[in-house]
Amino acid sequence: MVILSQDTLNEGLAYLSAQDADLARVLAQHGPPNLRQQPQGFPTILKIIIGQQVSRSSADSTYRRLCDAVGPPEPAKFLALDDDALRSIGFSRQKSRYGRELASALIEGRLDLDFIAGCDDDAVRTALTALPGIGAWSAEIYLLFALRRADAWPSSDLGVIVGAQKVKNLDARPTRQELDAMAEPWRPWRGLATFILWHGYQMI
Repeated sequence: MVILSQDTLNEGLAYLSAQDADLARVLAQHGPPNLRQQPQGFPTILKIIIGQQVSRSSADSTYRRLCDAVGPPEPAKFLALDDDALRSIGFSRQKSRYGRELASALIEGRLDLDFIAGCDDDAVRTALTALPGIGAWSAEIYLLFALRRADAWPSSDLGVIVGAQKVKNLDARPTRQELDAMAEPWRPWRGLATFILWHGYQMI
């Protein structure tokens, strides 16, 4: 597995530019993308859960209210919040359950984030998606932002889909199958390609 870092960035950009003229064009016109990063751990996965199917501004507001209520989020602090408290912060009933399932799994040792940080991508996906509320998109986002895996591939992400449409100058948004086929030559740098597609989505 390849880890995204400043040391590997140029290698990945050169590889993708050689493989795909459209990605090379985005890089030539707009420069390299900003590699956003989040720390490993419970707060980041919780933020990913909060961010499911809502705008980034809405998710950020909910997370700020959570931090105002309990300080830096920790599993035990989260479990101490009752339904009314979570609702007032902005958690739906479903996301409250998902957050509690995650916190309980960490406290009980059913999920060990330090351990999976050293596992390969598929093992990380399996461990995370075993929990309710953590689907393929959430697992890929954690792989990309927290574990810095160069081949993470959140293909269901709307920004990736629309970014691919713009970068490839397509008449319609690509299907999941079309997007996966498009990304096949980008291995093992699909995660870096994701940042370029987001970059293209914002810049084009």
